[in-house]
Order: sequence, then structure tokens, then C-alpha cells
Amino acid sequence: MGNCICVEDREMGTEQPKAVTINVTGFKKFEGVAENPTETIVNNLMSFIQSKGLLPAGVTLGSCTVLETAGDGALPVLYKLHLGVDGGARKFALEKQAVNEATFYCPDELGWQPMRQPIVAEDGGTSRKRETTCSIEAVLKLLKNKGYDAAISEDAGLFVCNYVYYHSLRFAEQKGHKSLFVHVPRFSRINEETQMQFVATLLEAIASTR
Repeated sequence: MGNCICVEDREMGTEQPKAVTINVTGFKKFEGVAENPTETIVNNLMSFIQSKGLLPAGVTLGSCTVLETAGDGALPVLYKLHLGVDGGARKFALEKQAVNEATFYCPDELGWQPMRQPIVAEDGGTSRKRETTCSIEAVLKLLKNKGYDAAISEDAGLFVCNYVYYHSLRFAEQKGHKSLFVHVPRFSRINEETQMQFVATLLEAIASTR
């Protein structure tokens, strides 16, 4: 998914296990992708999860939000789980890290096109990286055990996905949360029903490995 996931843990009480709330974001269309699968996934996820009863006890799907595919347009609500589309992908990609570089190969949906500039200037140069604290190896193992074709990626690209993910990882570090960005293929590669099932399984995997 070209989306990002932020897992927020909260204590339920001394005799109960930790509860986890997962917020999910996707993206709208952008140049070259007229129909973004993550917009459909995120818009339908709440009802899909509720109808299937897929989340285990103690796990709550907090919110499902679709972002503008624009750097500044995404910032007000980006600090959640993120899903994004990789138009050429044939499998799901769990993004391990983001880099502090804003380089957009085309203008975003608000017309912004930065080139080789730091996303957060106070973090230093464009070589600075931030990594997810999610247990992505364990998450990947669970996804593969369920039959999904997934892999860990170390390159979230240099468009809005990387921009959003870098901010989200930075925010998660400050707040003690967890954030994960996942790229998904187009529906022409992996159909909508399979991708909905994948996201539900992903949420369960994240919750069980936190």
C-alpha cells in the first residue's frame, strides 16, 4: 500500500493486555494513476472489517482517511497508517525507511515540485534516514504464512509517499507510536478483494507483533 500505518498503544488496565488503535490513510489520484487503489481500500475498509469481524480482541480500527497526493496537503492528517500505490509493483512492499529528501519527479496535486531539498531542515541533509520501529520481519513472516506475496523494501521513492512517511516516522518517534508505510499494486495486478483481505491481515499482523 502506498499508505502508512501508525499504531498507537494505550493501556487498558493492570489486568488486561494493551489495546492498540490503528489509523489508516490512503491517497487520491496523482499523475499517471487516475484511480488510486488505496483510496478505494481506505474508503471501504471500516465496513469490510466490521462485516467480516476480522480484528482480534483489543484491536480497534480508529480512522480511515484519504489524503491529497500532495506534500503540504497531506500533512494535517498524515500521522496515521499509510497506504500508497506503486504503479509497477507486482507484490506488496513493507517500507523499512524514509529519507530526508524531497524530490518529486512531477508536481504533486497542489502543484509543488521540490528538488533535492531536505524534508525537515533541522534534521540535517538529505542523506538522513528514519526507520520504522514496527517489527516488519515478523509482520512479513505472518503475511507470507497467509499466502501473500510481500517483501521488505528500503526505498519508498522520492515522491509524496517518502515525504509523508518521513514526517510520520519523525512524529511517531516523538510520541512513542509506530508508523509503517506499505505500497500496494494496482487492482489490475492484484484484485480489490484480495487487497482488502491483505490489509485486514496486515492490521492483525501489526497488532500481534507490536
